Amino acid sequence: MTGRRIASISMPHFAMERWQKVMERQGSAPPDDVPVVLVVDGAHGQVIHAANRAARTMGVTQGARVVDMRAVCPTLRVEYADIAGDKLALDRLSLWVRRWCPWTVVDGANGLILDTTGCDHLFGGEAAMLIDMETRLSLLGVTSYLAIAPTWGAAWGLARFGSVRAICNEAEIAQQLAPLSVAALRLNADTLLLLRRLGLKTIGQLDEVPRLSLTRRFVRAALGANPLMRLDQAMGRLAEPVASVDARPPIRAQMRLPEPILDPTAYLLTLCEDVCRQLADGGLGCRRLHLTVYRTDGEVRRLEVATASASRDAPHLCRLFDDKLERIDPGFGFDLITLEAGMVEQMNTVQVRLDGRSDEGVPLPQLIDRLTARLGAGAVQRPVLQASHVPERAEHWVGALGAVAPATDGTVLPLKDRPIRIMQPPEEVRVLYAVPEGPPAQFIWRRQTHRVARYTGPERIAPEWWCDRPNTRLRDYFKVEDQAGRRLWLYREGLHEDGRGGDPRWFVHGMFA
Repeated sequence: MTGRRIASISMPHFAMERWQKVMERQGSAPPDDVPVVLVVDGAHGQVIHAANRAARTMGVTQGARVVDMRAVCPTLRVEYADIAGDKLALDRLSLWVRRWCPWTVVDGANGLILDTTGCDHLFGGEAAMLIDMETRLSLLGVTSYLAIAPTWGAAWGLARFGSVRAICNEAEIAQQLAPLSVAALRLNADTLLLLRRLGLKTIGQLDEVPRLSLTRRFVRAALGANPLMRLDQAMGRLAEPVASVDARPPIRAQMRLPEPILDPTAYLLTLCEDVCRQLADGGLGCRRLHLTVYRTDGEVRRLEVATASASRDAPHLCRLFDDKLERIDPGFGFDLITLEAGMVEQMNTVQVRLDGRSDEGVPLPQLIDRLTARLGAGAVQRPVLQASHVPERAEHWVGALGAVAPATDGTVLPLKDRPIRIMQPPEEVRVLYAVPEGPPAQFIWRRQTHRVARYTGPERIAPEWWCDRPNTRLRDYFKVEDQAGRRLWLYREGLHEDGRGGDPRWFVHGMFA
């Protein structure tokens, strides 16, 4: 033993609690008594990734299929889980918990590990430090279970299977771990099933098995499937260091001025070149730039610009501040200017021409940056495709500078026979005369009568049963051309006597070129 003290934090409901906080900020959080689950796509349909308290009370379990749980809970509300967002939030939380110790690391999808050796006396001892951790995490809306032990494995097991805020000393490891389930050793499901079939249910029973027998049985097993290695790690017989991930040092340039000035324009390009030089040394690019000026009266003023993609082009970044520097209130002048790169990403240099020269004209990302800088972040948008055959769900618009979540399977392609403009919402038309099983011969749209000259179709689009209401009607789409040559995309919602409402309704959903 080395005298180390390792704290393990388990947050079993982290994904759901983060989703609820996001919904609360958007003002659309569901009531507490509404069962809600977060799902991911599985091989046989949607699988439950997380559930709130109401859903868990009704018997909804993690890892079950949604179709099975709907039989248990028909009012279940289903939302997609944001796995990438959860990982990013957990990474940020691993830096936030450094208020208690300098060495922290993410542990799985919902846990943290802290090397608190020599730090507990600053908070009144280990018991008081655990209470402080639990209290501060609860203020963030995160449910946590904590434990401190001399090893990573022992702390992990006690936090999830031990008593509340368990504290274990070196001499007590074997005693405190003995009654815990073998699942507290971080083994995979197949190994746990094998151990249970062998009658080894607790860590104490496993520790009594001769080491030679375990070695022969699991000699070629990987770490997650090797109970002997996991047992040695928990008992402190096998080293398991906490390799903390260091925060990236900030990329920043600053300029101290001999005399206060009122306009930083003359120094901005030099600062951008300094920042871009640091980015280039690390093979990086930035998507945010923060300009800060420090006034002589002690006040601080800040400006921020964003880019559509990672960049380290100093003239381009400098131009993004055009028309923005006038917003700075210089007061009696400022004598210190700093420029810091934000949202730093790895950036690969791509050669687009064989002769090594660049294409003429303004690249699209730089054009987006300039338009956004001039018109505002909400004025420039781009479409994002989604895996859906319902036209209004097949794409949606997001800010040009926002991050786009990749498609789940990476195979979402745009359909070529769709109109160039989709109306959202579709506009209902009044039909004067309809051809049986065909489009209307005449219809009134926007107070004008249109006579159908020719048409093609129908293309039937059925409701998406996994997200539509049960009484949603199918659609038959027609491409029609009226007497004036306008090419419209009409659909009939429902069929006669389909048992889902009255007569079918007609809508104009798009216009072709």
